[in-house]
Amino acid sequence: MNLPPLPIRSLLTKYNFKPKKSLGQNFLVDPAIIQKIVNVAEIPVEGKVLEIGPGAGSLTRYLAMAASQVVAVELDKNLLPMLSDVLSGLKNVKIVPGDILELDPGQLIGSAGYFVVANIPYYITSALFRHLLETDIKPSRIVLTVQKEVAQRICEKPGRLSLLALSVQIYGSPKIVMRIPAGAFYPVPKVDSSVVRVDLYPEPLIPEDLLEVFFKLARAGFSQKRKKLRNALASLSSLKANELESVLNAAGVDVQARAQELDIDDWQKLSGYWVEIPKGK
Repeated sequence: MNLPPLPIRSLLTKYNFKPKKSLGQNFLVDPAIIQKIVNVAEIPVEGKVLEIGPGAGSLTRYLAMAASQVVAVELDKNLLPMLSDVLSGLKNVKIVPGDILELDPGQLIGSAGYFVVANIPYYITSALFRHLLETDIKPSRIVLTVQKEVAQRICEKPGRLSLLALSVQIYGSPKIVMRIPAGAFYPVPKVDSSVVRVDLYPEPLIPEDLLEVFFKLARAGFSQKRKKLRNALASLSSLKANELESVLNAAGVDVQARAQELDIDDWQKLSGYWVEIPKGK
């Protein structure tokens, strides 16, 4: 699709808008990279897209050419006049003012199987992934531009897992599909970026009835990741050290292991045994 480049600088001047560092406002301006993001998202013609933080609408225009519907959620009310101007004439785009973390993503689209494609403010990365993955009406694919180092963390393997990586990987398969140099944005950020694509599984790898206890265990384990898991979990129950070791042994988890060393199967087994601990223990 051939679209004329968006004149970001002149638009910002026209609307007397200054990007805010506090909101992570770095606008993607390279049209070739924008097109590649849409390509790697593989949006079917009947697909519906949720975009978060459309900014000046650079990516939104391309998404509108690829999808049947685009719902773009923008937090900064000062951007809305510019955004409305840029997107005028695109009948399949709906602009929603508001904070995505306070809105129900699925309700915005109305049905499961939608696509989330966005260049997001990096400070909301962890919270946004959790919000998107735990909503009742889930997307089928998430394609987000995030800080390069964060993208690498999300895609790590057992032994180097973080709570963010684990939280994403129980819901879907993440991979880095492209890298974006800082110079592709205006203003130019201090870090390079990567695009992470997460294809969601039909069901989480941790059964729904164990998710609550899983997150409880994982948060405790990673909050003190230098400690052995048995010590990090001690605060969650009144079990004695030898009793905690028995639970870990029953789940097939090395009692010397730390949280980042467990894989998803380990966490599932541990969660299953943990819910069997008598109340009050």
